[in-house]
Amino acid sequence: MGFSVDAASYDRFMGRYSLPLAPEFADFALVPAGRRVLDVGCGPGALTGELVERFGPSSVAAVDPSQSFVSAARERYPGVDFQLASAENLPFDDATFDAVLAQLVVHFTPEPVRALGEMKRVTRHGGIMAACVWDHAGGSGPLAVFWEAARSLDPGLDDESRLPGAKEGHLAQLFDEAGLSKVEDGVLSVEVGHASFEDWWEPFELGVGPAGTYTSGLDQAQRNALRETCRRMLPTGSFILTARAWAARGVA
Repeated sequence: MGFSVDAASYDRFMGRYSLPLAPEFADFALVPAGRRVLDVGCGPGALTGELVERFGPSSVAAVDPSQSFVSAARERYPGVDFQLASAENLPFDDATFDAVLAQLVVHFTPEPVRALGEMKRVTRHGGIMAACVWDHAGGSGPLAVFWEAARSLDPGLDDESRLPGAKEGHLAQLFDEAGLSKVEDGVLSVEVGHASFEDWWEPFELGVGPAGTYTSGLDQAQRNALRETCRRMLPTGSFILTARAWAARGVA
């Protein structure tokens, strides 16, 4: 999947989008002050930092299956309870948290309903669960230009559009299947500036996530063709990309 990378590479590739998404997602979750919160699939801590700002480090726990991400997040946010774990196997007792949030995680879980059910297990009865996933299927996620260019050169490729929760309404459907009540969905949006095409493109070559893994698997001629196709699709000079994510919120 391409997440066995150092935190700095992730920050340069997806952190530029996930960091501004975090406050939008936290607002959507509607978690009241003074609650104990779990960040599932925390990565290097994009959402964790926002939760620390809102609830304090002693009220936040976080898990991720990548050791490099957990190590980096521990250094960035001392006082937070970070543990190495997957969404499907959370190392907490039942009803431990008042709220459980998963930013840009559900679409990467092999069994999303099972993962959501595990998140529900560690949420107290009446507590809040929320998740969000980039709009990969609708073509307005942050990697839309990349995947459109890649499909034009390789029509048979398996992009991120069919991942769980990546199309409108599917994340809320997964919440329903996992047994959440009072499920609501929403749309989050962020604007991210890029100084140049090179500033946008270079992180794709770091091997992060499905897009980075795909790029790394190309030979040099194929990679050059993909890069130049992307270049033609984007403005010259500096530009701003607007990225949209689907969100869902429910009650455990």
